[in-house]
Amino acid sequence: MGRSESITRRSFLGIPLALAIQQIPNLNELPPNLPVPKDDGGARHLKGMAMPDLELPSTSNRRVNLSKVSSPRIIVYAYPRTGEPGKPSPAGWDDIPGARGCTPETCGFRDHHKDLAKLHAEVFGISTQSTAYQQEMVKRLEVPFEVLSDEQFALTNALRLPTFTVEGMRLLKRLTLVVRNHRIEHVFYPVFPPDKHAEEVIAWLENHPIIA
Repeated sequence: MGRSESITRRSFLGIPLALAIQQIPNLNELPPNLPVPKDDGGARHLKGMAMPDLELPSTSNRRVNLSKVSSPRIIVYAYPRTGEPGKPSPAGWDDIPGARGCTPETCGFRDHHKDLAKLHAEVFGISTQSTAYQQEMVKRLEVPFEVLSDEQFALTNALRLPTFTVEGMRLLKRLTLVVRNHRIEHVFYPVFPPDKHAEEVIAWLENHPIIA
């Protein structure tokens, strides 16, 4: 391969090839040296709040009212957005504390789904992405639980969940609610690292068993 051909390949679409490769993230892995999110107080008001009486669309093509779920405990993990295979993340995504890692976090809850069920906890994911977007992710990752769409910000606004905005998208900051008797019993916020968070939730549940 000649030098001119090499330059052409490296300059594909007018950008260096190395940069083009970097812009397509490996969704299943976390890059090193991600910034650690700090507690900004955005979730301090949540403990003890009742889950609002409202329905959200689910990836199971039904509507779910979290205030009426009868499981002894429910785990609601909120995340900003899962990426799309082959597509770049928003500009500067990895530099936003707590943004990167939604796919590994979801895979963690998937892999520990049976362990959580043994602890009498039903899992729901939630983001402000559309149900159609979420359904592709659930199918691709073989997620065994429902993911809820708060695209209209009904739950986000009712609970005053912390959010941030990037490229015109209003996204949830990563947090997890433990709900018992329809009230928020515990809040994990901030969450880091996301790929180990399911194990963190399991440890908390084991240390806080439900006493009959």
